[in-house]
Amino acid sequence: MLNWAITFFVVALIAAILGFTGVAVAAAGIAKLFFVVFLVLFVVSLATHLSRGSSRV
Repeated sequence: MLNWAITFFVVALIAAILGFTGVAVAAAGIAKLFFVVFLVLFVVSLATHLSRGSSRV
């Protein structure tokens, strides 16, 4: 049981270090950028598929 407590303590310390130092803000910014990029790629892919008029899915 003590091993689990030590493990969760170490995980909590790592999460605190990453959360309090601004790494989380940078990761959120990168995630927003990836979301926009993949959304644009999806729309372009969808428009290309619809413009071809193929009946395959």
